[in-house]
Amino acid sequence: MSEENLTIGFIGAGNMASALIDGLLANGWQPEQIHASDTNTETLAALANKGINTSTDNKTIISNSSTVILAVKPQGLADVLKPLHDTLCTNDCLLVSIAAGVAMDSLQHWSHPKQAIVRCMPNTPALVQTGASALFSNHHCSDLQKSAAENLLSAVGIVCWLEKEADMDAVTALSGSGPAYFFLLMEAMQEAAVSLGLDARTAELLCQQTALGAARLAQSSDVDVSELRRRVTSPGGTTEAALQQFASEDFNAMVGRALEKAADRSRELAAAEPATVKPAT
Repeated sequence: MSEENLTIGFIGAGNMASALIDGLLANGWQPEQIHASDTNTETLAALANKGINTSTDNKTIISNSSTVILAVKPQGLADVLKPLHDTLCTNDCLLVSIAAGVAMDSLQHWSHPKQAIVRCMPNTPALVQTGASALFSNHHCSDLQKSAAENLLSAVGIVCWLEKEADMDAVTALSGSGPAYFFLLMEAMQEAAVSLGLDARTAELLCQQTALGAARLAQSSDVDVSELRRRVTSPGGTTEAALQQFASEDFNAMVGRALEKAADRSRELAAAEPATVKPAT
């Protein structure tokens, strides 16, 4: 099936769904290939102005889409999926869940036993088409459906496939929560620069561009970040002095402990889901 014959549906049309829709449109998808439902009529009106097919009926989205993105809050996902069981049974579509912490077993149970599902952990930079998404599929997904999910998320950034669903906890700790870690570091750097005499706006601009430049350099380089760090660290220089201070305060171990806490919390949230019966396969 060619991309021209594919249709994408969104159940939930909030910020992440809007980012994905904008990414699809920017990558050549036609508005008539995209369907979206939401309870907020103002949100739907904004999408309709772009030519997107809109509805307040989730069953309509299922019936008109080869791939359906579940972009609703995790706590509301069961209530959204359960009424769609019969419609899903009669439509051979792929479900892509971007709900954090909702396990595949639950998604399978709330939809139907042979439903093709991909779990996805995107992150907020998808809002500016620089996201990082990790995907995990169940064994009901065809190669074409997996390719469709990858192409969809690639519209807003990079995509990585996971071999084990359990790895979603590490992904949550790394890239899912990761933007906040960089924001925290940038915030601290800006505050320190102001204390050294820079005005706040200058500190903000220099910090933002430094972060952007470092990330782009890391992406485009043929060496790893450890080597890039060594190359910018002159013996006896200013960078070495700063890095020695980080080392003296056990910076690497602190980062490791922080990610471990995030991964632990991800596992706790998944374990706190309402008990479900494991679906037959």
